[in-house]
Formats: sequence, structure tokens, C-alpha cells
Amino acid sequence: MEHGGDVYTEGLFKGKKLIDFSSNINPLGVPKSFKNHIEEALDSVERYPDIQYRKLKGYIVDYIKFSKDYFGNELTHIERVDSKLYEDSIVLGNGAAEIIDLSISCFKSVCLTVPSFVEYEKSALKWGCDIKYSFLTKDLEYDYDDIYLKLKETEALVIGNPNNPNGSVIDRNKFKKIMDYCEKNNKKIIIDEAFIEFTGKRGFSFLKEAESYSCIFIIKALTKFYAMPGIRLGYGISADKEMIKKIESKQNPWNVNCFAEIAAKYSLSDKEYIEKSLEWVEVEREFITEELKSLAFIERVYNTYSNFILCKLQELDCNSLYNLCLDKGVVIRKCDNFMGLDKDYVRFAIKDRVCNELLIKTLRSLKI
Repeated sequence: MEHGGDVYTEGLFKGKKLIDFSSNINPLGVPKSFKNHIEEALDSVERYPDIQYRKLKGYIVDYIKFSKDYFGNELTHIERVDSKLYEDSIVLGNGAAEIIDLSISCFKSVCLTVPSFVEYEKSALKWGCDIKYSFLTKDLEYDYDDIYLKLKETEALVIGNPNNPNGSVIDRNKFKKIMDYCEKNNKKIIIDEAFIEFTGKRGFSFLKEAESYSCIFIIKALTKFYAMPGIRLGYGISADKEMIKKIESKQNPWNVNCFAEIAAKYSLSDKEYIEKSLEWVEVEREFITEELKSLAFIERVYNTYSNFILCKLQELDCNSLYNLCLDKGVVIRKCDNFMGLDKDYVRFAIKDRVCNELLIKTLRSLKI
């Protein structure tokens, strides 16, 4: 299993209904604000999208301004500066995957923190990048001293915030030395914030830093928090206009469709949906974490700020647990294909209470 969310191979193509705990999608589903206005997209189907995507970029600029305050907190210490993040600070993609791929293509060498999202390495290998790996610590936290050293040998760092598969976030204080070094030495920091909204109002995003550090390039998407993997809308944000232009020069025209534009228009401004989502994830993250800790075959449950939980197994490996769960109609994420992890690791998505209780009930029923 290279990614989560593959309910086709073992489920749909075999006529089986599965509950998917491998895919980290908001269980609240597609925002009603988008559903209620989907005809607006239908009205645009017979026209090409605006090749410059001016309205869509405007919606994203508004969301950036909203996010900095809404998801921030009093601990986010950054000097107030005039915003540098406008429409020309944004590059749009057919999902975050396109932005990840094309941003990495801009460099001859990269530092990858591992374990991390497997597409980072795939893109780096595809583009012939020289790769230096910075392994997470024993507790699966970032090794900031090692990252700093690896950046002396590479042009860019690719890092998740929060990181997939374990849900850890960047320590802002420890990261400042790295940001300052990259800013001074013309290095780039690609921060994947595809899951950042799930961290809540804790001020973990680096959007404010992106205003004052041109070395920072942030990647976001509608996929996870807004539950629209089928829409395929991702975007990159940076005060470095040259990098934005460089990525755009590698893209095909009209790479984002009209449904994605309307999805962004209504979903990104849907405060009721955002509030309900944050209330859900805070409650369910605590619930499922405590329940998983009570299972004898789970050696460790790693602390997470996202909508998924990484666990280390004992008494069985990920393949055995995967097959046992699949027999009961539940799909989990094996993590043995993440560099730095092995067959002792699995990941569970956090869903609604009914599904989460079903997962725990299923795990308790296994004959191990």
C-alpha cells in the first residue's frame, strides 16, 4: 500500500463495502456551502476557466488573511509586517501533489525529513535530485541540529507541518535558526501544511513567517480538512515571486477546473463548517488516543496534532493486523513503506464517534 484511501482494490472492485481508516479525510464530508452552490460551477462548464485564475487566487488570499488570525494564538510571536502574500504570491495546482512535485523540481538537491509523505522522495528521485535524509528522533520528533547540517549540503528542505505519518509539528523556536540560515544563504524551505487546520487554534502554521521570510514556500490544499480529494485543488504560497513564476512556467494551462474554483469560493469562507470540524477533531482525537492506549498489542501511541494516529505494534506486525481488520471490513494504513519505519507501525485515521467506536470494537475483538 503506497498511500491510504485505496478502497478500490480490496473494496469497490470486489463489491465489498469497507470502512476506510487509511485515508485522513474530514468525516464531516463536503461542506454544504459548496454543495448548495454546485450549480454555479455547472453554469461555467461550457467556458474555459480564467487562465490567470484571478477570482480563485482572490479567495485564497482572503483565506490566508483569515487563517493567520483564526488559527493563530497569543503564542505566535512574529513581528507585524505588511502582508506580502497577494495573488502573485500564489501558484495553483491540480492537488497538493502537483505543487509538491513541481516545487521539488526547482532544485538539484534536497533534504527530506523521514519518515514523511512518500511523494516527497518519489518526486525528488523523478527529478534526479541528490537527496540527504534527516531521520526523526527516537520519539519521532524533528532533529533540528541534523536538519541544519544537512542543509549545508542541499538547496532546499522539504518538511511536513504536521508531519505525515505521525502528526508532529515544527517547533517554532528550534526552527528559527534554520529559517535564518536559509534566508541568509538562499536556501528554500518547502513546508507541507496539508493537515494544518486539524491542529486547531494553536498557531502552528508558518503563514506569518512566510510574509517575512522569502525562503519559505508553504503548500496547502482542500483535500483533507475540506474533505474534497476528488476536487484536486492545491496551492503554494511564497513571498518569493520568482519561485512562483518558475513553477507556473512548468504547468499546463487550465490545470484547475471550475468545480475547484467554486469549492474554494464557498468552503474556505464557511466558518460554521470550520468550527464544527475543530470541535470534532479535538474531542475524537482525545477519545481514540486513549482507547488505542488500552490495547495490549499496541506498544506505543504517538502524540499527534492531526487527524490520524501512528501506533507501534507488539505481538504482531502491520501485515497481520491489516489482514485481520480487512476480514472485518476495516481498512487501516500499513506504514512499512515509510522510510524510517518498519512492519511494527500502523496508522489510523480519526473519524466520527460511530466509526471510531467501531474501530476500537473491531480491534478488541481480534484474536491475537
